[in-house]
Amino acid sequence: MLSLKEFRSSAIVATLAVALFAAATPAAHAKDSGGTLSLAGSTTVSPVANDAATVLRKRGLTITVDDSGGSGGGIAQLGAGQVDVAMSSKPITDDDRKQFPDVRFTPTEIGEDAVGIVVRREVVRGGLHSITKDQLRQLFEGKISNWKELGGPDLKVFVYDKEPGRGTREVLDKFLYGPGVKGPPPPDVDFYAVIGGNVEARAKVESTRGAVVPLSVAFVKSHKKLAVLAVDGVQPTAENVKNMTYGLSRPLFLITNGKPTGSAKKFIDFVVSTKGQALVQTHGYLTLAQLDCKPQG
Repeated sequence: MLSLKEFRSSAIVATLAVALFAAATPAAHAKDSGGTLSLAGSTTVSPVANDAATVLRKRGLTITVDDSGGSGGGIAQLGAGQVDVAMSSKPITDDDRKQFPDVRFTPTEIGEDAVGIVVRREVVRGGLHSITKDQLRQLFEGKISNWKELGGPDLKVFVYDKEPGRGTREVLDKFLYGPGVKGPPPPDVDFYAVIGGNVEARAKVESTRGAVVPLSVAFVKSHKKLAVLAVDGVQPTAENVKNMTYGLSRPLFLITNGKPTGSAKKFIDFVVSTKGQALVQTHGYLTLAQLDCKPQG
């Protein structure tokens, strides 16, 4: 199994290969009807995709972006031939390939994101600034009911967890239980709920005292009710993600069936270009350049 560093390096090579050589490759399986370019999937990737779509619509492309199904939903729709591009904050898995054996999933990395352990700010004000991996596991298994058990304030915990298939949930499972190992089923406690996308997750934590959720750090900026806990004393900064000292991070992908062609290629080429990478950075994600991969164009 590849290490994170090896995986990141291979993904970066794949990104450059798509950008440089797709036009010269005749084996193009990505659906391109010549009409509307359709994207679906990750709520983490969708802000970048929406901004890119706004730019490219002015250049004559017709584009739709749907983030209602998360990463897993986007991959499934691509596999079923319902969309041209899947937006994903998780890599393609062996299960995805087994489910859609005739699909040649081709991911293009567009950046990287840190998943934060996000809490209402009163938890941090009450004295809790960092959480250990073991404490985090207990928290999401429903074994911690009050923040004082972790050295925080005397305040009831409420856990919002991401639903299965979401990239955020898979990052958390991999960190807590190891690669390829799924976490236990939701605990049977009254202070735990399963939710969907990033915007919903943020709204739930903002409105619930003592709440916690795994959430893209990019979605926390300028939200004064929220704070991010360090994990094992390490903050989810860009530098800590790049040097891999922060364990909860994930690459962000645009995925096609085979090498992208037509409108899909135009879209992906733009996102990995200098102008497209500026959109990635605007939304708080690490760019390919920050990951030591020079963008194209």
